[in-house]
Amino acid sequence: MKKLQITSLTKKYLIKSILALSVFIFIFTRFADEVMEQELTSFDHAVIHWIQSLISPQLTAIMKFFTFLGSTAALLALLVTSAVLMIWQKKRWEALFLVLALSGGVVFNQLLKWIFHRQRPNLHRLIEETGYSFPSGHSMSSIIFYGMLGMLFFMFARKRTPKIIITAAAIVLVLSIGISRIYLGVHYPSDVLAGFAAGGAWLTICLMGLKLVLELRRKT
Repeated sequence: MKKLQITSLTKKYLIKSILALSVFIFIFTRFADEVMEQELTSFDHAVIHWIQSLISPQLTAIMKFFTFLGSTAALLALLVTSAVLMIWQKKRWEALFLVLALSGGVVFNQLLKWIFHRQRPNLHRLIEETGYSFPSGHSMSSIIFYGMLGMLFFMFARKRTPKIIITAAAIVLVLSIGISRIYLGVHYPSDVLAGFAAGGAWLTICLMGLKLVLELRRKT
């Protein structure tokens, strides 16, 4: 059996991915440590008060829309649609990793919530949510799903302009979903940032796995 030889481009991709993974893990562990020590109260409350000072009926409707895009119902519908389209386009491995990324991320998030047992903020809620607060499930799931989807479209696109538009749209969407959770009063800012970090770490691992599988497929 021949040893897998990966290309120099793939090696560079994996090195960059490992660096990104290290950054995500570092950020999450810092927030986790601060949460355990209860040293984020001033930061969290200051950001919440600033964001909620912008409350208006029109902005609330927009934020509810963004928070819906990060909900289980929306992500599940988009996941099924995206996976079916990818399979139809003979992108079976991409579809599989998209499903594994989101489903694995959801399980990972529930495990982290159970470990930290952080209660949700009770300052000025505009909607009601149940369950623990840290890390934000919406933030974690959105960066995993929309990040993975954005990366796959980035890989599929051939021209530079669509790549830039796709990347920018994914970043704006994920950030908007995270901000909506703070605006609506159901998460602390540290929940959202830690959710992005944990989700980013899991997304990076999944993308590395997909890259290696596709490389193996090309070699065989």
